Amino acid sequence: MPERGILFVLSAPSGTGKSSLAGRVVSAVPGLVFSVSYTTRQRRGGEVEGREYHFVDDSAFDSMVERDELLEWARVHDRRYGTGRAATERALAGGKDLLLDIDVQGARQVRASEAGSVSVFLLPPDFATLERRLRARASDTPEQVEHRLAVARREAEEYRRYDYLVLNEDLDRAVESVASIVRAERSRVARNLAVGEGIVRTFPAVS
Repeated sequence: MPERGILFVLSAPSGTGKSSLAGRVVSAVPGLVFSVSYTTRQRRGGEVEGREYHFVDDSAFDSMVERDELLEWARVHDRRYGTGRAATERALAGGKDLLLDIDVQGARQVRASEAGSVSVFLLPPDFATLERRLRARASDTPEQVEHRLAVARREAEEYRRYDYLVLNEDLDRAVESVASIVRAERSRVARNLAVGEGIVRTFPAVS
């Protein structure tokens, strides 16, 4: 049986670059798989069904919630997002390491569950940088940008609840920081007891 995979949770205030970083980390770390969430928001230009998200309508999302099919879900900026429970469990049981790109509400639910996770919080260097990045995006209306900025402080304060804090001032450095966290967690003794014991058994017995 394969060793159980590790569930990594990545959160950040909107506009910090979380999605871009998640994609880069998955590409940089062999064996790390991106967990594709469900969302009720409209698909943006360049997004592909099943790659960035599973795009569903409100009725389908309601049904998943009612059947307890989501490990976590949350309403974020008037749209809902959630992680499939069964797909997550299958991947972890099969030894795959998963990266969840979820907001702070969803991360709270994962922490409260029995799934077990390693959580990473991403912060911008300062509020001015976050505001500049959000206003430079072409995907949001001015009203949506103002709303995201209004809740950014509350989201940012959640960093204390996470295992790791990474600064996204330079994307390359932030990617390497998160990749290093994944590698370090994979090397924890508690996750490698069987490997260590197998190697020790190859040594001659101490007389």
